[in-house]
Amino acid sequence: MKQNYFKKQLSTVGRFLATVLFCVSAIALVWQGAFFSNTVAMASPAANLIAEADIGSEIQGKVSKDAGRAKNFIRDTADRVERTANKNADRVEQATDDNGSFVERKANRDAARIEQRAEQDAALTQKAVDKTKNAVERTVDNIKDAFSK
Repeated sequence: MKQNYFKKQLSTVGRFLATVLFCVSAIALVWQGAFFSNTVAMASPAANLIAEADIGSEIQGKVSKDAGRAKNFIRDTADRVERTANKNADRVEQATDDNGSFVERKANRDAARIEQRAEQDAALTQKAVDKTKNAVERTVDNIKDAFSK
């Protein structure tokens, strides 16, 4: 019981950290673009707008790429958890002499529960990554719109 509680808390913290890391990296990219814009050519704002649009597109591309990597990492982690749960259930099955013993059935139920929870956690985390990516892209679009007007 305590292991399941610990794993649930660990997955919640992991999702939170992944979301925070994603947001901080997106903010850092936007911040960096603001400091490296060409402030010398203020008399000609059209040139700056083209550069700003390029930076915005570059940020959106980077965000999409990072979101894809994060989702792949999440999927790989869920797959590893599932493989480990199945391997542990197989070890219990091999260790017990009786086929269908209580311990064996319990290990199989636990493995199924762990697999189900890993899928749920992976889906929730991927959904959070998508929401964060969409929020960053909307923010970049709003900033680009504000500079183009």
